[in-house]
Amino acid sequence: MLAMDFRGPKRVRAVQKPMPTILHPEDAIVKVLRTCICGSDLHLYNGNVPDTRVGMTFGHEFVGEIVEIGAEVTEVKVGDRVLVPFNIACGRCIFCKEGMYGNCHESNSEATAVGGFLGYAHTGGGHNGGQAEYARVPYANFGPTVIPAGMSLDDAVLLTDITPTGYQAAEMAGIQPGDTVVVFGAGPVGIMAARCSWLFGAGRVIIIDQYDYRLEFAKNFAKCEAYNFEKDMDDPVMFIKKQTDWLGADACIDAVGAEAAGNAMQTITGRKTLLQAGSATALHWAINSVRKGGVISIVGVYGPTDNLVPIGNMMNKGITMRGNQASVKRHLPRLIDHVMKGILKPSELITHRIPLEDVADGYRMFSAKLDNIIKPVLIPPTANA
Repeated sequence: MLAMDFRGPKRVRAVQKPMPTILHPEDAIVKVLRTCICGSDLHLYNGNVPDTRVGMTFGHEFVGEIVEIGAEVTEVKVGDRVLVPFNIACGRCIFCKEGMYGNCHESNSEATAVGGFLGYAHTGGGHNGGQAEYARVPYANFGPTVIPAGMSLDDAVLLTDITPTGYQAAEMAGIQPGDTVVVFGAGPVGIMAARCSWLFGAGRVIIIDQYDYRLEFAKNFAKCEAYNFEKDMDDPVMFIKKQTDWLGADACIDAVGAEAAGNAMQTITGRKTLLQAGSATALHWAINSVRKGGVISIVGVYGPTDNLVPIGNMMNKGITMRGNQASVKRHLPRLIDHVMKGILKPSELITHRIPLEDVADGYRMFSAKLDNIIKPVLIPPTANA
């Protein structure tokens, strides 16, 4: 089968790989119909995540048709079209029972923090992902969710990560009616977080980024204010203070993570020399621009080692800070309902549809922010066969 293959930082290609097989009686094999390149994949692509091994197939966002199931799979059947949450969750461990599906205790047994992820380095369990014609999906009695009749594949594939992550970002921000919410990062997750902030009652939503085309897209999709930190302000913290009567935002969302720009020292130590687990520039801005007693929500991905953050400011301001990988399965019932009712239209984020054969060009384009790209979807050659 054709699959994406990681050869080292900034080197990916499409190659022929062996078909995945059933390794456990609860496995399923899925024929991939849509798969995405995610901003989190760029952290792997750029070499920012430890233990990303040569030969890995990325891709934690995909939908497809079940073509084979293990002997103990009873909740889905061959022929079902399913969306596959990026979390690999057993559904029965102590953390899954608490709805913390991104922290499953069984799917990534050597980790002390995160659970298993599809297609995300060996820090996420080393599971190959869905940027391929076929993919193995563990715990098929719990993870794969049948796509409702009438839902497009493009909407469904955005429910595997981007929409639940943006939604959980707003949920963790503890938004109260009328709150001012600032989102750092106008990538797909940040844009969706801004859009979902209105669902929780925000009175004002501001998004900050450095790319004008992304900011313009965010204004149209999320109906929010949008500002360029390189052009519209000297200091994002002072700018937000001025915008909020010098009190600060009620909630800030870090939707950037490890590859944030805007501070030379953070860029050098977090992106160039990897002395810390990514550039924490957006997190600094969030801590220093949220009001006393405010809330910070972190969904931007950082590595598993230390970061330089102003923890004293967080403590002295009485800030609540929350972060996690999105528990996709927990949010799906509500988000499916929102999509079916037209409250959310995730597929509007998709700007590029790229053949899987051209995956190298897709990564290069997305990484370099070319052609006004917001969200690329890869189409395997067998998707319409």
